[in-house]
Amino acid sequence: MKKYNITASVNGDELDYSCYADQTLLEVLRENLQMTGTKNGCGSGDCGACTVIVNKRPVNACLILGVELEGAIIETVEGLAEGSTLHPLQQKFLDHAALQCGICTPGFLTMSKALLERNPDPTETEVRYALAGNLCRCTGYDKIVRAVLDAAAEMRANAS
Repeated sequence: MKKYNITASVNGDELDYSCYADQTLLEVLRENLQMTGTKNGCGSGDCGACTVIVNKRPVNACLILGVELEGAIIETVEGLAEGSTLHPLQQKFLDHAALQCGICTPGFLTMSKALLERNPDPTETEVRYALAGNLCRCTGYDKIVRAVLDAAAEMRANAS
């Protein structure tokens, strides 16, 4: 089977990778690029654990093919922190105990980042709606929603 050479920006770095036509972005990230933060929860686009941001839009990495991403800008959970400094969303997830097993956390973080980039001052309803495609079987959603709202407030305050 033929491999395709793709160049894309991943977390701000231009990367070249080779993949087969049937390899998902999730497989490319985890297997080819050794970026294992993005999780495989269901493999069918139902749980949101594999959510990444492609060209400023959240997508399920299990549903998009790696060969489709020539020239794309891809952001994963690995790109949130700046060195050892956590992104406000990551810190607030810790502060609010909004994670347990960790399978869903990367998807919630990237979906939340995409939301806050579009809407830096969301209501609780808007947060819940934006996160509706992400499933958590451990913590429940209230702590996650509170963490996102708290991060949004902090990010707005820091932007002033």
